[in-house]
Amino acid sequence: MKYRKLGSSDMQVSELGLGCMSLPTDLQQAKYMIDAAFDAGINFFDTADLYNKGQNEIIVGDVLRKKRNDVFISTKVGNVWNDSEDSWSWDSSKQHIKAGVKKSLTRLGTDYIDLYQLHGGTIEDNFDEITDVFEELKREGTIRAYGISSIRPNTIQKIMKFGHPTAVMMQYSALDRRPEEWFEFIQQHGASVISRGTIAKGLLTSNWKNKLKNEGFLDYSQQELELLLNSLQQSTDHPLNAALSYNLNTPAVSSVIVGASKIEQLYETIDAYHHPADEETLRTWRHLTKENKYTTHREL
Repeated sequence: MKYRKLGSSDMQVSELGLGCMSLPTDLQQAKYMIDAAFDAGINFFDTADLYNKGQNEIIVGDVLRKKRNDVFISTKVGNVWNDSEDSWSWDSSKQHIKAGVKKSLTRLGTDYIDLYQLHGGTIEDNFDEITDVFEELKREGTIRAYGISSIRPNTIQKIMKFGHPTAVMMQYSALDRRPEEWFEFIQQHGASVISRGTIAKGLLTSNWKNKLKNEGFLDYSQQELELLLNSLQQSTDHPLNAALSYNLNTPAVSSVIVGASKIEQLYETIDAYHHPADEETLRTWRHLTKENKYTTHREL
């Protein structure tokens, strides 16, 4: 496993990070998967207070407690479950962030969080206040760094204007190249990208025909998508390997977050990471796929 610097921080995170949202809710099964990831060299684990109404944080914290000094834990804040726990609302206030971090620390069983991310946001949010509380949490040692999980360029611009985030988590893949336009901007502000959605809902795997639905994907029509995926498959026998390599081929990306609900999926992804696609395949993928861009939530 290789490691990359997370933005302007001193953290060296694994090129593959484990997205914990899909972990089994059974503690022993989750432990098996997290231990397997750790044994493979993965040291970056991403969760959120929203996942399983906080139970995901409890599981992640319990499994990683004895490994705490050797791993980096990322969690998120901003979403609030309603009383009936069937939906949630948004709260980016200073009061909620300060209360939320305390609850996450308790659930994770740790006294600090390596990366604390705003879990969304809009330009209407008070980013002066948001970054102020994040900086306060940094100074007191409650968090080591902060960032944002967002696909809204104007929101990313706004947090960069008021604060000094270390990371931006974005949906990014060969089928969703919208973030590429913003990579230089993010790096110039001392942050790096954490990518999610790398396999585009399974479309960038050898199982893509079973994942293909009677609809397109972003600005690809159904017909375009099917023709493209056939072409991508002709360029390589291992589309999963190419999907991971595509994202890691840019220095803006520090870590590719991968999820798994079964140990077999995790092992398959780790194996694909260790057998990267060659440059010719990546050039073909860049040539065949659209350089799509965000059409909404753009400049302030």
